Amino acid sequence: MYLAKVSILSSKYLITDKNRLKYIMREKQIEDEIMEHNRLITFDGTVNFRDIGGYENNEGKHVKWKKIYRSDSLSSLTKRDEEKLEEMKVTVDCDLRTSNEQLMAPDRKWNGVEVLDCHVYAEDSSGNFVNDSHKLYRFLHHIPKVNSYLGEIYQNVILSPASQKAFARVFASLLTLPEDEALVYHCSAGKDRTGMTTALILKGLGVDEHTIARDYLLTNELYTFGLKKQLPSDSEMIKMVNRMNVTEGEGTAIEGITQTIDSGYGGFENYFTKELGFSKQDLKDFRKLYLE
Repeated sequence: MYLAKVSILSSKYLITDKNRLKYIMREKQIEDEIMEHNRLITFDGTVNFRDIGGYENNEGKHVKWKKIYRSDSLSSLTKRDEEKLEEMKVTVDCDLRTSNEQLMAPDRKWNGVEVLDCHVYAEDSSGNFVNDSHKLYRFLHHIPKVNSYLGEIYQNVILSPASQKAFARVFASLLTLPEDEALVYHCSAGKDRTGMTTALILKGLGVDEHTIARDYLLTNELYTFGLKKQLPSDSEMIKMVNRMNVTEGEGTAIEGITQTIDSGYGGFENYFTKELGFSKQDLKDFRKLYLE
């Protein structure tokens, strides 16, 4: 098992003398959780398969373990991997990749799993990247400017109608998932699209920005392995994906999501209802299902 540590004190988020002891304690708690619950789960055919359970939210509740998983590509699973996923009762696989990526490296299917197409990046009928960012929308709705390259990309993604449709499909699947089953979502390296989806899920469960950033930065611990799994492509979309996946994740990039939701929408509830099309009751149900 890969045991990843998040260096809290090295994060630019968290350095203040006043809060130093608080975050040292948080770091120890995260390390203990990794050790106790196997946050990082090993498979023969993946390198970045993680449980997002255990994180504490703003009400002192915790995200349930063994319910929601994030991963890199699932195209190289072995028979043993498939049997393990079946034993874990992972019955829904939300594939966040483009159509071209899926065609080049389709997910392996294990018994009882349903694979859902959840294309986070906008594409045309041929699977090529389409830029559907909305500068006028950003201006009219006072969307804050993000001071990082990846953060700006992430912000554009969560404002994209095509991306919102993909995120909504993931949330809809979580809302209808049976109590004794689990769901996994993934892209190619398990970093950008998977990281954005994780940020939205944890944000919806009331987890704070620092914790969301820590989970995002765990990918860096496995990044060297993930590089070996990159797939070449001639399409503009795949080239963009590859460029993003050779840039290690930075915690500040998550601000592209958290700040946009907090400052641009006034909180996750508004984004969830106005952009993803759910109700306030849906959000209550979501939190009831995945918090304890």
